[in-house]
Amino acid sequence: MARSQPSGRRGTVGHAYSALNLRLALATFGLVFFTVVAVIAARADLVWLAVLFAVVALTAVVDLVVIQRRRAARRREEPPGTRHSLFE
Repeated sequence: MARSQPSGRRGTVGHAYSALNLRLALATFGLVFFTVVAVIAARADLVWLAVLFAVVALTAVVDLVVIQRRRAARRREEPPGTRHSLFE
């Protein structure tokens, strides 16, 4: 079962170790931005640059999966109806 944050960290459910909503927003921006730039680089025949940006976009996808798993674990641990700001 996924945990809301790594064991041994100082954060708690009430005071998160990582600002998951902010990470979600930044990873989404990174995914969109680097995907668009990779396509532009590929069309300009800059294959090495397109591959580099595609790898960065793939890293953003992996980060999005990790974030969503931690957010789901956080939802399971908290009472229903709990809301979080962007920085929580």
